[in-house]
Amino acid sequence: MSDFDLNALLAERGAERYELHTRHLNHQLPRMLRTIGFDKVYERAEGAFLYDAEGHEYIDMLAGFGVMGLGRNHPVVRRALHQALDAQLADLTRFDCPPLPGLLAEKLLSLAPGMERVFFGNSGTESVETALKFARYATGRSRILYCDHAFHGLTTGSLSVNGETSFRRGFDPLLPDTAIPLGDLDALERELRRGDVAALIVEPIQGKGVHAAPPGYLTSAGELLRRHGALLIADEVQTGLGRTGDFFAYQHEAGAEPDLVCVAKALSGGYVPVGATLGKEWIFKKVYSSMDRVQVHSASFGSNAQAMAAGLATLHVLESENLVAKSRRTGDLLRSRLSALVGDYEMLHEVRGRGLMTGIEFGRPKSLSLRGRWSMLQAARKGLFAQMVVVPLMQRHRILTQVSGDELEVIKLTPPLVIGEPEAERFVTAFKEIMDEAHNGGGLLWDFGRNLVKQAVANR
Repeated sequence: MSDFDLNALLAERGAERYELHTRHLNHQLPRMLRTIGFDKVYERAEGAFLYDAEGHEYIDMLAGFGVMGLGRNHPVVRRALHQALDAQLADLTRFDCPPLPGLLAEKLLSLAPGMERVFFGNSGTESVETALKFARYATGRSRILYCDHAFHGLTTGSLSVNGETSFRRGFDPLLPDTAIPLGDLDALERELRRGDVAALIVEPIQGKGVHAAPPGYLTSAGELLRRHGALLIADEVQTGLGRTGDFFAYQHEAGAEPDLVCVAKALSGGYVPVGATLGKEWIFKKVYSSMDRVQVHSASFGSNAQAMAAGLATLHVLESENLVAKSRRTGDLLRSRLSALVGDYEMLHEVRGRGLMTGIEFGRPKSLSLRGRWSMLQAARKGLFAQMVVVPLMQRHRILTQVSGDELEVIKLTPPLVIGEPEAERFVTAFKEIMDEAHNGGGLLWDFGRNLVKQAVANR
């Protein structure tokens, strides 16, 4: 029996975490964390909270970019994983049909009327890659349409439909795909008339900036696509599984009917990576058209027992704890409290979103004194004011948030679905305090802003 002891290893070497990353992983990550004061040492996590070595509690308003939909270390998912490990299942034999993937597929499909089959992979970008491949093969066409400012992943295929240039830069040439404005049906129809479009992939609510598709857009886009022999792919990697107050975000629109749906992140329960691509039966039957094509698309770790157990437990928790409805209630409360502040602060321009996916956008103030300070930040780098808010939220109030995208003056909130009114009120109170200081010319906050300007100029 091996004498490997993980706890002993962590006790011995855990304090080296930032140095290990600097030496062996992405060296810019620890540098960035130290620059903005996010270089914390978290010892444990539970629900919507993180705890550092001193026992301080932090509200997690990111949920691991949406992965921790149930919160951290949910006991039901943890118990299911223990059971899967203790069962010593004959996993990933490749020449059998284990029950867990079928059971998870059955449950997922019951929550997505109109979807009929599932492919399980390992991540969101892999679920998008699957949808792109299936759409191309099923239609016999090559071109995929995507929306400006979209984010669908960072592998080559998904990067080809990524609307953020900073992620694409330097990785060309990518696949021959075309961007159109979100919500622009005329632009969609112009591209469809060329006859080579396989599909449009769209996030019902874009993660970058938290922009929702206009009401009726998904329904009308789906009708246009079907008329031209193309497919609608709904990317629900971040918005799915209750995030927006319905199980899937496209379900907010009664007539929306995607042909393929991409799922990941929260399906993991926060433990085991898993991605899923849901789709119409005719698409799957075309891709897997014969026994010769049985392995034409597969994933080495797809459908593994631990991932399937985590997925089944996650869906059970979402249902038993009524988290989809809770997401809607808490999200509506949080946005209503934040929206009420828009008239009080010149630099707070808009609060938007749905469920527990909220964007807080800042903009140019009207008063002369504030305009000068705003312009100082904008001249160095767009997005610095939002960063000026994010950092004191962490350092003073122990609330973890993020700027919604490169050079955006938007803070995005995607907390675990388990948060309630106390956490929402705690965030609003902290946010008001920071906005009061920013608008009253508070010295410490603007001193930090000047430091951000110096760093931005130095990095050019």
